[in-house]
Amino acid sequence: MSKALGIINFAGNHINVGGLQDYRPVGAISFLGRYRVIDFPISNFSNSGIENIHVYVRRKPRSLAEHLGTGRHYNINSKRGRLHLLFAEDGMDSLYSNDVSAYIDNMEVIENSSSEYVIIAPSCMVFKQDFGALLDQHIASGADITLLYHSTEEAKEKFLTCQTLELNRQKGVMGISPNRGNAKNRYIFMDTYVMKRDLFISLIKNTHKTSAMYTLADCVNLACQEMDVRGVAHRGFFASITDFKSYYDANLSLIDFKTAQALFDDEWPIYTRTNDSCPTQYFEGADVKASIVCNGCLIEGTVENSVLGRGCTIKKGAVVKNSVILPDVVIGEDTVLENVVVDKHAKIIHVKEVKGTPENPGYIRRGDTL
Repeated sequence: MSKALGIINFAGNHINVGGLQDYRPVGAISFLGRYRVIDFPISNFSNSGIENIHVYVRRKPRSLAEHLGTGRHYNINSKRGRLHLLFAEDGMDSLYSNDVSAYIDNMEVIENSSSEYVIIAPSCMVFKQDFGALLDQHIASGADITLLYHSTEEAKEKFLTCQTLELNRQKGVMGISPNRGNAKNRYIFMDTYVMKRDLFISLIKNTHKTSAMYTLADCVNLACQEMDVRGVAHRGFFASITDFKSYYDANLSLIDFKTAQALFDDEWPIYTRTNDSCPTQYFEGADVKASIVCNGCLIEGTVENSVLGRGCTIKKGAVVKNSVILPDVVIGEDTVLENVVVDKHAKIIHVKEVKGTPENPGYIRRGDTL
């Protein structure tokens, strides 16, 4: 679908995924053991036939750049399409470091695109969406801008770092405002926009002149008063990885098979960078229940309701419950982990018990030895 340019935005200044974000951007964080969060928006674009994709990054780009590579593992045709990594020039701690600033920094690349439309998607949200169908719906409606939203009855407890849409009865967007947790029924804005490329360029330039601190969401919120901005409902699984608790909850929720079916579909593959590794080995005495276990693990202990990334080692007598274990972690003999997230390359071999709570899960830093 050459008439649409795909843009994947970086996480905003209001997003902070605990210690995980200290080492990589949100899009590069491991998800369900074998994926990265950014695999989902890129796969949505690729499966929708959109093969020219701009990925924006502003902090600690190495992990993301290594994972994306040339983009061939996302089934992007190298002759027709390209996965283009673009950088924000303002410092990550600058008040001026936002998405509009990054678009201004890379405006020449956007203007050189031959696509008539742009579809902007976030790098910090996990969902399945046919962007081709969304674009067709946008064109058929005659709207200036189309925004994607997810309806929820849990807005008091969840999505507290997200924006919400105010809709009229015709699904026209009257405004964008933060979710303050004061109502359970909300239309959660999925940070996904569809509009003509020329309009996008005009909005970005005008917004930057109005206020150097305005974001694209601020820009569209102002445009709601003058333009035809429509909302389109999303159906299926939706997770917003905007804080540490939401990351933990999203991983564990997908252990449930019915929940996972709302995200994963044989006809809509989620692409990722793969590596050659042997199957997981389950030794005598191993006990694994209701868990997602990736390749290359060595399991002698007990794993329950948890996610194990590639190459993890669970020693004899160890117990892992309600936890998310990133790749290449070693859990020593007779060690008990419960309600924790363990970052890559960590070793828990001396301390025999680490426990968090479902409301406040614990975190073990990347490469630490406990």
